[in-house]
Order: sequence, then structure tokens, then C-alpha cells
Amino acid sequence: MKPTTIKNQIASEKKLITKAAGIVGFWTSVSRISGFIRDMIIAIFLGAGTGADAFFVAFRIPNLLRRLFAEGALSAAFVPTFIDTMHRSGRDEGVRLARIAVTFAALVLLVVTFMGIVFTPQVVRVTAPGFFSDHEKFNLTVELTRIMFPYIFFISLVALVSGVLNSLGRFAAPAAAPILLNLSMIAGVLALTRWIDWTPYQSLAWAVTAAGVFQLCLQIPFLVSEGITLKPDFHFGYPPLKRMGRLFVPAAIGGAVYQINVLVGTVLASTLPSGSVSWLYYADRLVQLPLGVFAIALGSAALPSMSRLASTGDYKGLGESVSFSLRLIAFFTIPASVALIILRGPIIGVLFQHGRFTQLDTAETAYALLWYTAGLWAFSGLKVVTQAFFSLKDTKTPLWISLVAVIMNLVAGLILMNPMRHGGLALATTIAAAFNFVLLFVILIKRIKWFEVSEFLVSIGKISAGSIIMGAFLVFIKDFGLWSHGLTGKNFLILGISILAGMAVFGVSAYLFRCEQIKSIRSVLKI
Repeated sequence: MKPTTIKNQIASEKKLITKAAGIVGFWTSVSRISGFIRDMIIAIFLGAGTGADAFFVAFRIPNLLRRLFAEGALSAAFVPTFIDTMHRSGRDEGVRLARIAVTFAALVLLVVTFMGIVFTPQVVRVTAPGFFSDHEKFNLTVELTRIMFPYIFFISLVALVSGVLNSLGRFAAPAAAPILLNLSMIAGVLALTRWIDWTPYQSLAWAVTAAGVFQLCLQIPFLVSEGITLKPDFHFGYPPLKRMGRLFVPAAIGGAVYQINVLVGTVLASTLPSGSVSWLYYADRLVQLPLGVFAIALGSAALPSMSRLASTGDYKGLGESVSFSLRLIAFFTIPASVALIILRGPIIGVLFQHGRFTQLDTAETAYALLWYTAGLWAFSGLKVVTQAFFSLKDTKTPLWISLVAVIMNLVAGLILMNPMRHGGLALATTIAAAFNFVLLFVILIKRIKWFEVSEFLVSIGKISAGSIIMGAFLVFIKDFGLWSHGLTGKNFLILGISILAGMAVFGVSAYLFRCEQIKSIRSVLKI
């Protein structure tokens, strides 16, 4: 291939990644905003006490399995195999793989769901050992987990179908699907509690399961518009399915290491004073905003592009995509980290400090958020680097390094939880993620043998300088609020002005520093 052709292809892939990330990022933003409304309502009804701890542990279990079986493994194993099959054998064979994969996954997931419901008490004892001494809390957690376990069946099928749509350049429906979860949970806690004789915890749990059905139904019309119907196909000896299967197990653990580490924190937090699990949950939800909108969105958008480049053996193009994706993520996550650290108290107070969520809960959640946010760069970078390994059909390297990171997280958590309580558990997750990212990044660069270090460092330097200027502005303006009062009209107004003005200050600074990401975003928006 001629150098000019290669250069044009790389430029085209960069534009595709940016455009796809913009689509996914937009719908993810809507999802996260609706998620915050959901969490605000949950905070009012549940607060951060015993019942809330039980619900969040119960919700964490199907959520972890969603990461393991759905986003963490099925997508990572399916998308590169699907694209490679279409590249080598044509679209019809790719569609055949999708049908067989959905059929096989549905059968396996039925077994997993059934076993999960039967052995829920044992699962809860492992994931929240500190609850066993409190029979009321333990029994409530078991009940809620059983109600929500079918969610994993539906959401895993959503992940497979989303992988098909993403590979065909359709990103909107898969990215919009989580909005239905938030709307379902909001409706559950507000409506079902009144119409049916259920507690808020039971209403939320049933709403989660119902959301899985809604999310799957949303994808079907878009599949049909692509001429694809996923009728059952039981040819499980199909070679591409076997190749996908070899990628699945290591991808399940390697792709979900962040959720595993958060679960480790939840397990340890269950032995701390009541409320610790909830404080970690609310802090994690805030970190998930930039992580979901930018990192996960960009990782989902970049995987098909990286898979195309890897399938053709274009490692230079793959290296360009990795570098570009990391720089684009840094453009959003570095200023987001600075803003979260400075405004963590005001944000939590305005969002959650109502009803049963007290000023103490705000302070303790902010304490956890500080240490989670310190690792946002690593959480975000991991999504891109891990996807690059998946595009190379290498799921074993992320697996082994992730296992070491999980052990590191456990050891660091045990050491730090006594002097720092739940904040130490958040810091342990950050330390493990930093180790995971740095080691995977070094191995990846050695493998593809291309990465423009100087260009990367210059870009990070410009972004950091703009973020520092924005941070100085936020430190000044936040002093105008009375944040101990939680949500008031004045606090809401000042927080809104602070966020919008901070974004403007960073945007102007990035423009003056000539950050390349401004040009990329403008080219996609055509402004």
C-alpha cells in the first residue's frame, strides 16, 4: 500500500473514531445525566444506611456479571471476530456468526441465571461477608439479588447485538440503551412503591430486571433495518465461534478488572461501619460520568476501527489509533479530574444531600471520590489499551496483568482500610489501575513497535496547562456557595455557573494552546 494511501486511511480511521465517539458520548451523556437523576431519587428514598447498603451490594452482583459476560467479554471477543469474519468471508458469514453466537450465549446465560438464583445466599456471603452477622441486611440482599439476576441474561444479549450494530457503524441505539435502565428505576421507585405493596428496594430491583427486556427490544428495529434477523442457529461447531470462544474467558476478566476491583472494595467495605458501601457507590457513580462519557464511549468506538487495522496487519495505523485515542481521552478526562477534585463537595451536596442523605454522607462520599478521581486517567486509559489488545485477538496478556492488579488491589485495600477507612479502598483501586495501565501500555508499544512519544507528551502538557488554569478559576468561584446546606437555589446556580464557566475557560485555554483535539472535534462537527 502506498504511503499516501496509508496516511489517508489512518486519517479516515481517526475521523471515524472521533465521530463514533461523539455519537456514543452524546447518548452516554444523556444516560449519565438521567443516571444522576436516578441516584438523586434513590438517595432521597434510601439514603446511605442499612437498606441502601443491601440494595447496592445486590445491584453490584448482576452489574459485575454484566461487565464480565457482556461489555467485558462478549463485546471484546465478538467484535474482532465478527469484523475479521466479514473481512475474510463476507457479510453473510458475519451474520451467520452473529446468529450462532446469540443462540449459544442465550443457552449459557439461561444456565448462569438459574444457578445464580439458586445459589444467591452463597454468592452474597462471598461478595458481602460483613452482612452475614446482620440477618435482616443479609436476607434483604439475598432477596434483591434474586430479583435482579435475570437482568444479566437480557443485558448480555444486548451486548452481542450492540457489537453487531457497532461493527456496522451503528452506535446510537447501543449507546442509548442504558437510558432505559435509569428511566425504569426512576419509575420503579416513584410508581411501583405506590401502586403495589412493595418497598422501595423491591421496586428498584424489579425495575432493573424489566430494564433488561426494554434494552434488548430497543436494538431489534435497528438490526432489522440492517437486514439482519437473529433466528436461532445451533451450529456450535462453526470455526469463527470457536475462535471467539478462545478469546472469551480471558477477555471476561481482563476487560472487567475495574468492576472486579470495585467489587473487592465493596467486599472489604461490608466489614466497615454502616454506610461505607453506599459512600463508595455514590463516589463511583460520579467517577463513572467522565469514565462512561469519554473513556468507555471512545473505547467502544475505537474497537471496530482498531480491529480493521489489526486485521490488515497495519500496526503503524493501529499505533496511530491508540495514540490518538489516548490523547483524545486525556483532553476530556484531565480537566474532568481537576474539576471533580475541586468541586467534589459541592457536586455531591447539590446532587444527593436531600431526604435521608445527610451532610455527613456528603463529606464521606467526597472523601472516597477524591481517591477514585486520582485514578481517572488510569481507568480511562485502560479502556483504550485493553481494546487494542483485543483487536489483536490477544486477551491473555490483559488477563494475567489484570489478575496481578486485582491481587494488588486486595493487598493495598487490606493495608489502607484501617488508617483511611473507605477512602483507603478507593485509593487501593486507583493504585491497582495505575499499575495495570502502565504495564499494559509498555507491553503494547513494544509489540506494535510504533508510538510517537514526543507528540503524545506535548499534547498532554498543553491539556494539563489548560486544566490548571481552569482549576484556578474553579477554586475562586466555588467559595461563593454555602455547600453545607446541600441543594439550595443559590448553590445550584453557582455550581451550574462554575461547571459551564470552567468548561469555557478550559476550551479557550486549549484553543490558545493550539490543542490538536480542538481541530479534530471541529472537523467532525464541521464548524
